[in-house]
Amino acid sequence: MSSTLFSSFALRGLTLPNRIVVSPMCQYMSVDGSANDWHLMHLGQFAMGAAGLLITEATHVSPVGRITPRCLGLYSDENEKAIKHVVDFCRKHGVVKLGIQLAHAGRKGSTHTPFEGGKPLVTGEGAWTTVAPSALPFGPGWHVPEALSLSGLTDVKQQFVESAKRALRIGFDLIELHSAHGYLLHQFLSPISNQRTDKYGGSLENRLRYPLEVFDAVRAIWPQDRVLGVRVSATDWIDGGWTPEETVLYARELKARGCDFIDASSGALDPRQQIPFGPGYNVPFAQMIRKGTGIPTMAVGLITKPSQAEEIIASGKADLIAIARAAMDDPRWAWHAARELGGEAAYAPNYVRASPAVWKP
Repeated sequence: MSSTLFSSFALRGLTLPNRIVVSPMCQYMSVDGSANDWHLMHLGQFAMGAAGLLITEATHVSPVGRITPRCLGLYSDENEKAIKHVVDFCRKHGVVKLGIQLAHAGRKGSTHTPFEGGKPLVTGEGAWTTVAPSALPFGPGWHVPEALSLSGLTDVKQQFVESAKRALRIGFDLIELHSAHGYLLHQFLSPISNQRTDKYGGSLENRLRYPLEVFDAVRAIWPQDRVLGVRVSATDWIDGGWTPEETVLYARELKARGCDFIDASSGALDPRQQIPFGPGYNVPFAQMIRKGTGIPTMAVGLITKPSQAEEIIASGKADLIAIARAAMDDPRWAWHAARELGGEAAYAPNYVRASPAVWKP
């Protein structure tokens, strides 16, 4: 029996050779938003055989939109040149399609890296004023963000557009807009973080308005044959927060506007969350969105075993699976999954001799 995990999947003008995606993973190794040798190594290793699609870490649309001073960005010519060098390497030597995740941290910006504790920066440490839907801090001891004015909303939307234009010049096959994990677009969706009284707050229709405006603006300049998707947090895991049912309605609106897939994650908007971590804990959300809207979905969250990934795809719970920890542990995850499941995975020319078809007696 052939493996569904290793069946091809088409989105607009892009055909993926299999259903495996390397999920965005923040690295906190950039300098002034620019990629460097670390990113060449990090993304280059996955390009050789970890998946069919590789998506960069959260790549921020402005300096203020970064989580930390060490986060990747795509808001300057220097940023563009640096990440293009990495992409060109992956294109020349690798066997994957390439995507980029565009993001804005909102009120969760201006922090130390997780390796340094992840706490908010203070005066003297390079702190900056963050922005958000409302002047509400992420949690106790956090800085209070500045509520975005109408002109500020326009500026941020244009920053997404300009970063998307840079991504197009670089040659990415796909953009994923980051509307999850408590970052800016998610902050507009959740009634916990969005307490505005204008047309961007209050009702669900109003809370959806700004993320949809950003999507529309990017879709308008992103070519029709190229893929545009959205990562969502399907629930805040806290009473009074964003819900799975609202996520389905959001996905339905996105689909009507030309969204090609939903990457279904969860949580990270509020430190009071109670997440039931476990293998595939987000998979039911991908299944719910897929069933409720008909849009292709990507399942994430502690998907580590080939048999687990195969079951998710074969049973119709999602169309794609995304791995992160598993890819870091095994940058040739797709090769090994193919051997276990009887599928076929691509090998870079320099690595063909590693294929069992060549060396196995």
